[in-house]
Amino acid sequence: MLKEAISSVVECMASNMDMYEIQRIQTEHRFKLAEFWNIKEGSKVLEIGCGQGDTTAVLAYLVGQNGFVQGIDIGSPTYGSPISIGDSAKYLMNSSIGKQIKIDFEIDILSHEVDFAEHEFDYIVLSHCSWYLKSIEEFTAVLRKVKKWGKKLCFAEWDTRITKLEQYPHLLSILIQAQYESLKQESESNIRTLLTPNDIVSITDKSGWMISRETVIFSPELQDGNWEVNKTLDDFEIELQEINQIPAKLNGLIHSEIKMLEEFIKLNEIKPLSVFAFVGE
Repeated sequence: MLKEAISSVVECMASNMDMYEIQRIQTEHRFKLAEFWNIKEGSKVLEIGCGQGDTTAVLAYLVGQNGFVQGIDIGSPTYGSPISIGDSAKYLMNSSIGKQIKIDFEIDILSHEVDFAEHEFDYIVLSHCSWYLKSIEEFTAVLRKVKKWGKKLCFAEWDTRITKLEQYPHLLSILIQAQYESLKQESESNIRTLLTPNDIVSITDKSGWMISRETVIFSPELQDGNWEVNKTLDDFEIELQEINQIPAKLNGLIHSEIKMLEEFIKLNEIKPLSVFAFVGE
């Protein structure tokens, strides 16, 4: 049953032709999240930071024709590679589950112009998007603002608490990126603010949500660990060159960490971090 559901969703994604196996793995992971969140058929869902639509598609499949998924992303439709988030959204909305989906880009959720009715949605979903936010303060403001719109908050983000040695390079690559990202005023990086599970729980509580259930999900086939390691090794020199007046000691530290990363992956496999997920009410 689950295998058929995954195949049905993958067929709705723009990557299904050239990257079928990658998309299958990503989709299977989103089904794990949605199962934990207990997304019900016929529900109305607001997804913040929908990106390429990996989670959006699974949510739309689960809510069915009588449900509705509103996706919002601050990014431009041209953002993303090898397929832009705009092209992904068009393909998805023209698919068999597109009737129950609406996606809007270049939407700042904190803008005074963005508003919904009280309890308009059954679920507010933030899936693998919190690290894209500019700061802890912005994350806090988002959680506070969306509270009146939905009954439940469904959250997922990478878990920095490694449990397997093979997760070390994924974590180290994230830490390296987070260090030079902290010196930027503007960014389009995947990691703009590093939030640990402890940070997230504390911020969620201060924002007025009460976490009713939480879990850790490990999807070992996910490619994200390899992607982040490769991105770090490919980009770090350019990133450091573009930062004005980077402290020499920090520059040296990052170069040392790069050498640690290179040494580790010579002899060891790369596995993705686990994912911290919860439901808030």
